[in-house]
Amino acid sequence: MSKRNLALLAVFSTAIFYGINYTLVKEIMPGCMSSYALVWIRICAATLLFWITSFFIKSSPLEKKDFLPVALLSIIAIVINILSFFKGLSLTTPINGAVIMVTTPILVFVFSLFILKEKLNWKRALGILIGLLGAYSLTTSGAQNSVNAVNIPLGNLLVFVNASGYALYLILAKKMIAKYHPIVFVKWLYTFGLLFMTPFVFHEVLEVEWQEIPVNIYWTIAYVVVFATYFNFLFNLYGLKQLKPTTVSAFIYTQPVIASLFALSVGADELSIAKVLSSLAVFLGVYLVSSQPKEAQKKLRE
Repeated sequence: MSKRNLALLAVFSTAIFYGINYTLVKEIMPGCMSSYALVWIRICAATLLFWITSFFIKSSPLEKKDFLPVALLSIIAIVINILSFFKGLSLTTPINGAVIMVTTPILVFVFSLFILKEKLNWKRALGILIGLLGAYSLTTSGAQNSVNAVNIPLGNLLVFVNASGYALYLILAKKMIAKYHPIVFVKWLYTFGLLFMTPFVFHEVLEVEWQEIPVNIYWTIAYVVVFATYFNFLFNLYGLKQLKPTTVSAFIYTQPVIASLFALSVGADELSIAKVLSSLAVFLGVYLVSSQPKEAQKKLRE
């Protein structure tokens, strides 16, 4: 398997981890703990795993001049990105949040035009359009559940901040990922994020009644930490080493598909023709965005 195909598989795996995660976290919050408490536990445990892993690899340490850039990236990727998403989702509707999140690839293109001077070809533009329409159709098909949406405009804005932060991170992190081993980079990214986040959310962690949490919920939390966070970040970083940020971001389209399939398997949703067609559109969009131009394919063969 080529490095590119392996990277595509890695990024698709992250979509699977996160697609399942959407359903599983419903079992944890808000019944067992608040969203911010779960976020802190997730980041804290993942930081510990990254540090433990770093002791088993040989790589160059983070240079002093790069501590500040990584710290700033952690504010975008860990603090603003994660906290704004969970807070926004608590204020708006799930459908609004899902639709806004699939704007990430478009935002990546916008940032790429200014930061990376990337050119937009018609094939990838068509892929973005088809994938966006498929994801929109998928997330809006069927009846909307009744939710406690107390401030939809503010919630939508915060979810959009999350999508923008993730898009910007995919581009800005490219140089650091190329320079350092993924474990070295991510352990410091999470460490800084944990330090910045703790003062704002730790009081909610102290409110968790651990003795009241069922054993199956602990296993669910373990999945969120190990697969939806630890492996998710590592696989995503590997994808960024081999692929363009625009290609990596396009796989966010597959998350609604995977989330729906997993929900069907546990009886939390119903299958419809609209969802099947929407899913096909999502995968077609990802294919068009991730496929290389003919010129690039010729260079690979030479």
